[in-house]
Amino acid sequence: MALPTSTHPCWSRAAGGGLARIQTSNLALQLLVKRLERSTDAPPQKASEIQAFFTKWERILSTEIDQLNRL
Repeated sequence: MALPTSTHPCWSRAAGGGLARIQTSNLALQLLVKRLERSTDAPPQKASEIQAFFTKWERILSTEIDQLNRL
């Protein structure tokens, strides 16, 4: 599955708490979710960080990207 474009609404939904609903065994993603839950950053900043993470690890996160597209 292809990574959504930077303007896709899934990034803002993920930043708003949707990322926690993604089922994953990837430890790095689990840690990102926990850190962002505690973060006081603005949602657009969180969305940008989430997109950068998925862009970097796109090759190994295909199942998670599929879930991300359904947020």
